[in-house]
Amino acid sequence: MSDTTEPRAGALRYDGAPRRRDAILERLRASGHVSVSEVSQSLGVSEMTVRRDLHRLAVTGDVTIVHGGASLPAGPPGRPVFGARALVNAEAKRRIGAAAAAMVAADDTVGVDAGTTALEVAHALPEEFAGCVVTHSVPVLAALLPRSAIRVIAIGGEMSHDNQALIGPSAAHFVHDLRLRVFVLGVSSIDARGVYVRSELELSVKRALLDVAEDVVLVCDATKEGGPGTVRVCDLDRIDTVVTDGPLSDGLTRRLHEAGTRVVVAR
Repeated sequence: MSDTTEPRAGALRYDGAPRRRDAILERLRASGHVSVSEVSQSLGVSEMTVRRDLHRLAVTGDVTIVHGGASLPAGPPGRPVFGARALVNAEAKRRIGAAAAAMVAADDTVGVDAGTTALEVAHALPEEFAGCVVTHSVPVLAALLPRSAIRVIAIGGEMSHDNQALIGPSAAHFVHDLRLRVFVLGVSSIDARGVYVRSELELSVKRALLDVAEDVVLVCDATKEGGPGTVRVCDLDRIDTVVTDGPLSDGLTRRLHEAGTRVVVAR
């Protein structure tokens, strides 16, 4: 079946991805199952677009992918920890992801960290991107399944269910022989001393990826300034660019500039 369905005039309001996914969820809640072809016809978008939307909804735990479409997930209601975090400042994370993805060249080797904001970078990689993505994030791997032009290297390790990431000594050891043009870093908190995560379990893989990257792009919304995070990942002078969604405090902005770090506010 052709994957180039022309949009109907009445379906143009569904061009925005968040509205499309809301419409898909409405249909799912009403019937319990949707098919790719049905959604493509009703929303007036291509089947490839529908498949990407379904993969995105599967990552956040809203749907289960089945042959030809999707169904509501089995079991009691409730979101996984990762899925719940993905909904916090979701629009800001999408803007940050798009801005960071625009910095990536078509043939770059890009490390994408675990975390909900880094995941948005993977979603926003442009159609012409045909480089390599290195990641230990299971949601990023799922998001890139439809992107056959992208070479993907999965970092193996022990599963962290909260972060939906593969971590541990074996994962960090695997990274040592790689080389990244850019590493997209996600963190829990930032202040004038550096950037932080909540648990040292996350630390070894992040630092290994930092060690093999030429440039480091930190993606974090402005609420991460002074947020919870007890384990320091690195100092600010290891960060080449911070992509955020709004102004940071004057003191932190000044410290970033002193460290030679560029600050980009995604609009």
